[in-house]
Amino acid sequence: MHVVITGAGGFLGRKLARRIAEEGRVGAHRVTAMTLADLAAPPVPPAAFAVETLAADIAEACACARLIRPDTGLVVHLAAVVSAAAEADFALGWRVNLDGTRALLEACRERAEAPRFVFTSSVATFSGGQGALIRDDTRPVPANSYGAQKAAGELLVHDWTRRGFVDGVSLRLPTIVIRPGRPNRAASSFASSILREPLIGEEALLPVAEDFALWIASPRAAVDWLLHAASMNGAALGLDRGINPPGLTVTVGEMLDALERAGGAEARGRVRRVADPEVAAIVGAWPARFDATRARALGFREAETIAQTIAVFLTDDLEETRALRHAA
Repeated sequence: MHVVITGAGGFLGRKLARRIAEEGRVGAHRVTAMTLADLAAPPVPPAAFAVETLAADIAEACACARLIRPDTGLVVHLAAVVSAAAEADFALGWRVNLDGTRALLEACRERAEAPRFVFTSSVATFSGGQGALIRDDTRPVPANSYGAQKAAGELLVHDWTRRGFVDGVSLRLPTIVIRPGRPNRAASSFASSILREPLIGEEALLPVAEDFALWIASPRAAVDWLLHAASMNGAALGLDRGINPPGLTVTVGEMLDALERAGGAEARGRVRRVADPEVAAIVGAWPARFDATRARALGFREAETIAQTIAVFLTDDLEETRALRHAA
């Protein structure tokens, strides 16, 4: 089976590609080749099969046509313009997050056999803020352009699946904590920064209050969910292809308490509260509590505790993050 990963230069794409390269399979399917695409050619993980990297703009139909081959059995679509960037550049967000998704789906439609298509959607497809509880049948009502683009992408995946062009799964990822490397333009970037920066001896800015709650998951849990979505029985999903995975609800204060336990009072002291109304307006609309009954029944594992999430970063990503800072 040929595997395609878009956005493969990002931290989740790199981790997913490494896992597939190490294991050589996705579920019951042996991987025979993998194509990794991003705006700049992604790194190539060591693998026992051929790995091709492409610098590609997924909003270009010709680029997507190059990605999808007759033997493509799995597409994991991670490429996106993230939340604050999509809000700042309205046209770019819709071009990449919606037009790019459609171009990729159209390339899949040309295949004789429908590939599994894993679409990374987001908590941002919902609103309601801190008091909301999102159930499996809650209707997405986005409060920002990024969420609207992801919700629209879910509808595309739904209809292409209904028509038999792909076998789609839309995975609504929580805020991923702790992201390795440097902060990005996601509005939720602070959630990683307030743990990552203090653990490597740097200051972090906190734009929300300590009682602010977030729905999070570690990169390790996210990769596990992506692989499960890639290999599960699609028929078990029925018509509804959107999944709220079992993430963790945690307050900023609880995150800082866990930081202090892991790195001491000195680490916690590196977090400085600085109000950011723009970030607060975006993340403040996102709900933090999800009833992920359906995902659990479908075999998606629970996210780690916040203490375990910090331990995952220290084990998996601390040294890489330090190396990236020194190289910059």
